[in-house]
Amino acid sequence: MKRYLIANWKMQLTEAESAKLAADIVKRIAPQAAAAKDFTAVLCPSHLAMDEVSDAVRGTGVALGGQDTFWEDKGAYTGEISPMTLKENGCSYCIVGHSERRTHLGETDAMVHRKTAALLRRDINPIICVGETKAERDAGKRDSVIIGQVRAALDGLRPVGTQVVIIAYEPVWVIGTGQAVEPGDAAEAHNLIRETLLEMMPADVVERQCSVIYGGSVDSKNLASFLKMPVIEGALVGGASLNADEFVRMSELAMDLG
Repeated sequence: MKRYLIANWKMQLTEAESAKLAADIVKRIAPQAAAAKDFTAVLCPSHLAMDEVSDAVRGTGVALGGQDTFWEDKGAYTGEISPMTLKENGCSYCIVGHSERRTHLGETDAMVHRKTAALLRRDINPIICVGETKAERDAGKRDSVIIGQVRAALDGLRPVGTQVVIIAYEPVWVIGTGQAVEPGDAAEAHNLIRETLLEMMPADVVERQCSVIYGGSVDSKNLASFLKMPVIEGALVGGASLNADEFVRMSELAMDLG
């Protein structure tokens, strides 16, 4: 079974701290990660720290990811980062549609779609975040929100060649709280996402090139309970990924349960 463990460092580390953390993680998990056919660890530093982290992961079994991108390769878009620049820095994955960007920066489903398309054009694997707010969940809209976000992000798109598309289910109301949803609850959402993907793409494409992972207050204490659910193929990790010991433990768990 495929397993992904994706570290989202957000805006938590300096360049020097990012380089040190990346070097520590790579030193400790690279040999096992390189040998594990169905496991991929991805480090997503801030854009300014990409060069240092790229150096740390180059030639190892650990991949580099971006935290966001713009939908054009170049142009008058102050403050944005081009998917072409991500590719030049060695990025093979990139997060789009994270709830923090949707909440704080007004990112819409249409913007997520354009960013996903841009990443696939540049042969970068998108990590598309979807999930409901507490108000949406309480109103019984979880399923419709998730289906709508998946459909909007991938409308008319599909991975080609060796590309993969990762959908990260992150219930917005648990992010940063230290309290994850119940694994069975997450598994229901994952099944819904997979069913939606199967309605949009051929079954063989979904099977080979699409994965669904969980994000939201996941750490080494609860990771195994999620990964024991067959439909949950990994995790998008926030706070816990800032500690090398913790991320290494999570990586070892993911490889053991693969």
